[in-house]
Amino acid sequence: MNKFKKLMIAAGLILSMSAFTLNGKTEAASITHKVQSGETYWKVAAKYGVPIHNLMAANHAASTTLYTGQNLVIPNSTISAADKDLMARLVHAEAKGESYAGKVAVAAVILNRVKNPQFPPTVRKVIYQAHSGHYAFTPVQNGAINQAADEDSKKAVNEAIAYSGEGKGSLYFYNPRIAKSGWINTRQVTVTIGHHRFAK
Repeated sequence: MNKFKKLMIAAGLILSMSAFTLNGKTEAASITHKVQSGETYWKVAAKYGVPIHNLMAANHAASTTLYTGQNLVIPNSTISAADKDLMARLVHAEAKGESYAGKVAVAAVILNRVKNPQFPPTVRKVIYQAHSGHYAFTPVQNGAINQAADEDSKKAVNEAIAYSGEGKGSLYFYNPRIAKSGWINTRQVTVTIGHHRFAK
């Protein structure tokens, strides 16, 4: 991730959007972004919530080098706006009071589960997954997920999407001080951020 943050370029900002019709429905085409001074591939990917590798592929990047005034094509996000909002609401409820890094890590768990065959294949199904009448995430159980997300949680979701595939593969998170499951303590710990311990 650090190498992407070090890629500095300077220019103005331009946004344009066109649309095309597919099967009678209007779909948004890719966005064109002319970066501002100080932006990098990483920052642009996090701004729009698209995987950084997808961003580079969409621009046929042979290297990480960018040039002043260069326009970047922003590919369509792999996660819908509705699913981003759902993730942000879960992050807001689960990681309230935690650091920004902790919020990103919670969002990453959702994305890692979607990719893992042990879990459902969509964001919504992962978040609403239930076992024996109990949901996997407490905010779904108690209704806190229905509260609007704050801006930090929304940004954290976009950053987790941008960072997709570059993390430690965490599939679980829990507060070790209040966790009641002995099973969770058997999982391999990946990182501890604030009150949350992450594992796979």
